[in-house]
Parts: sequence; C-alpha cells; structure tokens
Amino acid sequence: MAGAEEDEVAPPAPHPVDPQQPIGQGPAAKRSRSEHHHGAGDAPSFRMEDLPVDVQAVIMSLLPLKEAVRTSIVSTSWRMIWTFRCNLSFKGPRYLHENDTKIQQAKCIETVNCVIQQHSRIGINKFSIRCGLFEEDSVHLDRWIRFAASSKAKIIHLDLRFKDVFEEVNHLHLEALLDAQGSSFLRSLFLGGVVIKPHSAICGFTILRRLVLQSVTISGDFTGFLANCAALEDLEMIECSGLTNLIIPQQLDKLQHLLIDGMEVEMVEFYAADLSHFEYKGQVVPIVHHGCSKLKKATIMFSGKKGLAKAFTAVPSILPVKILNVRSVALSKYSQLQKLPTRPDGMFMHLRHMTCRIIVHSRPQEANYDIEVLQLAYCLDAAPQLETLQLNMFYVSSSGVSSAEVVGMRRHDHLKTVFMSGFRCYKAQIKLACCILENASVLEKLTIEPRITGARYLGDNTDLHKILPGVCEWAQLTSERFGKVINVSGAPLHKKKAGGKTTATGSKTNRAGGK
Repeated sequence: MAGAEEDEVAPPAPHPVDPQQPIGQGPAAKRSRSEHHHGAGDAPSFRMEDLPVDVQAVIMSLLPLKEAVRTSIVSTSWRMIWTFRCNLSFKGPRYLHENDTKIQQAKCIETVNCVIQQHSRIGINKFSIRCGLFEEDSVHLDRWIRFAASSKAKIIHLDLRFKDVFEEVNHLHLEALLDAQGSSFLRSLFLGGVVIKPHSAICGFTILRRLVLQSVTISGDFTGFLANCAALEDLEMIECSGLTNLIIPQQLDKLQHLLIDGMEVEMVEFYAADLSHFEYKGQVVPIVHHGCSKLKKATIMFSGKKGLAKAFTAVPSILPVKILNVRSVALSKYSQLQKLPTRPDGMFMHLRHMTCRIIVHSRPQEANYDIEVLQLAYCLDAAPQLETLQLNMFYVSSSGVSSAEVVGMRRHDHLKTVFMSGFRCYKAQIKLACCILENASVLEKLTIEPRITGARYLGDNTDLHKILPGVCEWAQLTSERFGKVINVSGAPLHKKKAGGKTTATGSKTNRAGGK
C-alpha cells in the first residue's frame, strides 16, 4: 500500500523453530555470543523501540510511504506506526492515451482507499493526490475529500488532470473541505482539473493562506468566496475558465502574490494594497489596481502585437516595482514603433533590474518583422534608474532585415550590465546594441550570446559554430568603436589587441554547436 506507483509490500514469513537443534545453537545463543564478543563494558545498542511512540511516528513520516510500510513489518510493535504519518502523497497516471492508463489508475485509487481506511486520521499535515480521474470515479473523490477534512489536513493538493485532455469533469464541492463544525484547518489548497461553484456563504476558510487553481472551471460568486478568505497571502489562477471579470476584493488586505496565467477574462481588478509581487500572462486586458501599491516585483507577458509597449503603458500600478520581467510575442508585420511617454508620472523611477524576452514570428520577405526588438529602446527611456538589463531574443524564420531606426534614446547614467542572448548580428539587434553602448555612460560590459535561451527545439542552436566567427568580428570592431568591453559568451578566448578591449570569453558549455 505504498503509493499508486509502487507495489504492496508483503511481510516476511517467520522462521520456524527446529526442535532437534542443540541447546546453545539457537538464535538466543548466537545473540549471547555476539554480546560477549563486544564485551560487557560496551554501551548497549540503540533500538528504535526505546523511543517514545510519537517520536517513532515522526521518524516514519520522514520516509517515503513505501519505505515506511516496509519498515513497519520489521517489528510487531512498529506494525501500525505508519498509520500516524503526517504526509500522504500519491501519484498515478497523468496521460489518458497511454496503454495501461486504466490499470495504473485503478491501482492508484485502490492504494489511496486502502491507506486512508487504515490511517489513524491524527496529525495529517499534507494530503496530496496527482492522478487523472474520470467522471465515473467521482465517488472516490468524495471519499478522499471527507478523509482530508476529518483529518484536519493543513495542505491539500488535488491534481486530477489528464494532461492530454482539456475537459474538467470532476465536480468538487468546496463545502466538503470543511469539517462538521463548518471550519477548516487548511493553510494551502491546490485544485487542478475540477469544477467548483464558490459562493459567499462558504465562510470556513478563515486561515487559508495559499490558493492555487489550475485548469479549474469556476461558476458562481468567486469574488464573494474570496472575501471570506481574509488570511490569503498567495493566489494563483492558471488556465481557469468560467469568469468574465476577475475581481479581487479589498478584504484580501494580506495578499502579497497574485498570479493570473492564461485566463480568458475581459478585465482584472484588485484592491490588495499590500501586494508585493504581481504576475500576468495572457491577452492585453485592462488591469486596475486600487489604492497605494507596494509592488516590488512584476511579471507582465502580453501576447499580441505591441505587447512590449503595452507592458509599460497598460498597467500603471506596476510603476513602483524594482524588478520587472516582461515578454512579448511579435506576430504582425504591421507593428509600428511606439515612443513611450517620458513624463515623471509615467516612468519606472524605482526600476533597477529588468528581464525581457522577445519572440519574433516572421517570414523572410517581411521587412519590419523585428520592430519589437527596436521598441525596447523606447521602453528603456521609461526606466532612467535601470542598472541591469537581460534581453533574451528568439527569432523564428528570421532574415535579419529591418528598416526601422532607433532615434532619441535618452542617456542612461545607471545602466552597468547588459546581457543579450540570441544575438546573431541581425540588423535590429545591432542597432539596439549600438544605441545602448552610445547612451549608457557607466556601462561596465555588454555580454552577447548567440545561443537562444530557452530554445524550443534542439535545432535552434545547432549552427552556433557558423555564427560565432561573425559575431566575434562584430564585437571586436564595435568594442574598438565605442571603447567599451563586449564579451561574446561561448566563443573561444581571444587575445586583447593593442588599443582594443576584450571581445570574447570562453565557455565550454556553449561551444561546438550549442552542446
């Protein structure tokens, strides 16, 4: 009964006693000789049985469930210690179209049911099940929920998704997570692949601190439900459906982290005044934050054209951040450079570190496909105190053509470190790099790397040995032109020429075609 992916362990058969065995040759005599061999003055050997039962249970809880069950058959006094384990985790099949999915799933369900039937239901800390579940098996889900609630579990993780199926068929009643008194001991709740119907009358999650919903269909009054979760500090919603507008009520005055990823909502509105980390990934929608923001870190990943510029203009509440991660996917050849406002009320005056990932989809004959890269020059104008910039670029079907010019980039007196990956001397990349070198007065070094960071396919980095010589040559000439250090990550070491700067640094991991 060790876990859904493990076989049940059977106890070993006892050794029979041989009545013809001479006295002095039995197990007791062997044990006596062993003790005599060690000497009477030796300290007695440590035995787990000498520890208090509650300490034995703690030790057992540190073992994987399979090992705990195996250990429990070593001694009759240990036989039921595993039933006091505080963490129960089970794993089953996650892909529907595998040959033995039904068999593995049935084994997982049987194991979970067997364990919770024998468990003491005392001191449960975490109850976790990661296994795809069919609608006809929902009766088991109800049984698991009742066990978790009656055991006063502090952490519940139920991921019932089949990763290759996009339909949620398991209905979960949030009220079932409450005990008989209508309250819950939950601190953390993860739900995946279920349908829920929250409403404002559910008031038992008063100490819930973390709520993660992934691929969950939501119907009902979600805002009213959240209003009763006043202790919530972390809220993550990933690819959930059923909501038109996502409104985070003002009762969540302790909320510090909010993640919204892949949600088809028309508006996001929140009142969390103490929010310190905000993440949004999806279509460009109005994002409204009421009250004084205390944001320190933000991640904005808008899809669609002009996504990069929108990340700097469409979410005014992120202006106070010190760390900003942005991503843009350029899809349209009709994108136009958009110069951002440089007024004090529209600038990132506290921004120190920025990471930007730009993915460009194009066809070789399109002249303006990489306008989004050049757009970054205007985005930098909105961050006059920036110290560190990391730019990761990924071109799809690139021709390296660009007809746009970078003009009017402001002087940067704090930008010290710039890293650009996916740099392959495309015209837009060269223009942007030269613009930064010209305007960053205190720049200590520019590091460029032809390797694509986070490449989707192995073929994206297979021609590095052909690209490196041209990149190194450009780095040498440009370093001499601006009198600043340009490092080429992944290139062989080059000697410093007279009057020039170091232009390349060796890196074993990035040589030989990106291996």
